Amino acid sequence: MNVIILAAGYATRLHPLTLNKAKPLLEVAGKPIIEWVVDNLASVPGLGKIYVATNDKFAKYFQDWAKSYTDRHPKIKLKIINDGTTGDAEKLGAIGDINLVITREELTNDDLLIVAGDNLFSEPLTDFVSNARGAKAVLATYDVGDLEAVKKYSNITTDSEGVITDFEEKPAKPQNTLAGIALYYFSRETVPMFTTYTAAGNNLDQPGRFIQWLYKQTPVKTHQIKGTWFDIGSKETLEEANKIFGKS
Repeated sequence: MNVIILAAGYATRLHPLTLNKAKPLLEVAGKPIIEWVVDNLASVPGLGKIYVATNDKFAKYFQDWAKSYTDRHPKIKLKIINDGTTGDAEKLGAIGDINLVITREELTNDDLLIVAGDNLFSEPLTDFVSNARGAKAVLATYDVGDLEAVKKYSNITTDSEGVITDFEEKPAKPQNTLAGIALYYFSRETVPMFTTYTAAGNNLDQPGRFIQWLYKQTPVKTHQIKGTWFDIGSKETLEEANKIFGKS
């Protein structure tokens, strides 16, 4: 199973912090956000190569971080993929970057885990992966506990087996407090569908758009993440994450 970490955004909402540093390289409790992500992947059985999709502005900084990380953790295989963009106006979008990595690195022969580089998890991702193996596609969910909060994410409704029956990106009137988060598992049979989705001219921005399309084509299961989860989207969430993860 290979991994793609999404790290090609320009995080304009976090300026000036992200003017000269990519959001996943900002530190939380003493280490870069992306390092928390990789540390939580390290114990996953059958882990292949981890591809970090980034842009031309920040590629060198990720290369420097990757060298430092693999020097300390030689069993982890990291590869930085530069999508060639230099600013927010020309970004490929998360799905565009996923499709670029899949195509360039020929990843259609293995299962694939995709995670956003600005997501923080307090628990290792081993449970998510072990529950996902054997399924065609699995979306991680998290109970944000507040109908107002779920409006910032995607709202998920499932059947009794945990298979998605309804998916709405950034809902105006959410049905519950269960949010779809940027952690996904796709079997090798499902991975080529990114190319199908892209070729059809669909929205390439948020990765949730792919799930919104995919669950109508094939069953997409869900797995609820336990522990603490943060999507670092503002200075406030960055400060809160520093407080909470600094205590762990």
